[in-house]
Amino acid sequence: MKNQVKYVVIILIIGSLLYVLNYFKNANSASIIDYETEQPFYTSIEKEVVATGKLNPEDEIELKPQVSGIIDKIFVEEGDIVMKGDLIANIRVVPNEQALLSANSRINSAKLSFNNAKKLFDRSKKLFEKGVISKQDFENSQLSMEQNMESLRQAENDFKIIKQGTLTGGSTANTNVLSQISGTILEIPIREGSPITESNTFSPGTTIATVADMTKMIFEGQVDETEVSKLAEGSEIKVILGALEKDKFDAKLTFVAPKGIELGGAVQFKIKADVKIPESVNVRAGYSANAIMSIGQKENILCINESLLQFNRITDKPFVEILKDDGSFYTQEVEVGISDGINVEILKGVKEGDKIKIWNSIEEDGDEEDTRREGAGPGDTD
Repeated sequence: MKNQVKYVVIILIIGSLLYVLNYFKNANSASIIDYETEQPFYTSIEKEVVATGKLNPEDEIELKPQVSGIIDKIFVEEGDIVMKGDLIANIRVVPNEQALLSANSRINSAKLSFNNAKKLFDRSKKLFEKGVISKQDFENSQLSMEQNMESLRQAENDFKIIKQGTLTGGSTANTNVLSQISGTILEIPIREGSPITESNTFSPGTTIATVADMTKMIFEGQVDETEVSKLAEGSEIKVILGALEKDKFDAKLTFVAPKGIELGGAVQFKIKADVKIPESVNVRAGYSANAIMSIGQKENILCINESLLQFNRITDKPFVEILKDDGSFYTQEVEVGISDGINVEILKGVKEGDKIKIWNSIEEDGDEEDTRREGAGPGDTD
């Protein structure tokens, strides 16, 4: 009986020992992650800058009235094509009562002066014919009468202009608003019956209509200060319209602002470019647009995928992990050049044929610690 108990105890001890050994073996082992690799390759890289902005007509003007009053008639609609000199609207003048009274008073005063000068002239004429006064005195009285006649005529014209807004009533009258350029009516912000004010030194006046030449379009956008020094006026660029995403239009950079403007904490520089729009394409003013500008290009250079780069947390220097012959990886610092956001040029640290680690995702079993197939090598970084 004692021997049986002894054997049972020994068996239990051995079983427990095997269980413990197996437990520690499983706890200290994990499946190895197999990393895929990529090799450097030769390609061409073109670095581009994208500027956001709008497509606007190069020639765009606002038509302002020369007299105040009320819009009597509008002869065009938004979207209509007009020629230079076409009639856009007609203004009905509503005279100011005080101005009318003042103008009428000036007429009465001018009439009194003219009548008095005429009497003096008639008297001087009779005296001159009798030889009582000299010719110079006669001519002076005649000049005075003619000057007063001109003053009367001017006062009457002023009264007519104040009352009617025009003197002759022809097509060139101030009450007629004419297009100053040939183009398309973009906007008519007023309606018939709307009161308007004239454009003068103290007031810009009411805008009757906005006219633009839609055959000449320009891109207007903003470029960050870090990129503006790499742009050159006269260079060829591409413009993509928000409404026509599939089409790229050729354009020429014509203007880079000499002074920046701070927007949202960053300094931006205004740029302009002439855009070549085919006649078959219908565009509208104010389309949102992006300008794509090349600021650097290199041909047949050694590159890697930019996602393979890692950065040292202390020095912030880039490095990659390269596969060794024994299947482990070592870190290698690299010097990079131009990048297009997908591929990056390698100047130093990697050669053709090297196998660079592609980072895999964490194992699906959810283990917190994985044993990676890697070891120390020359060029290790912290």
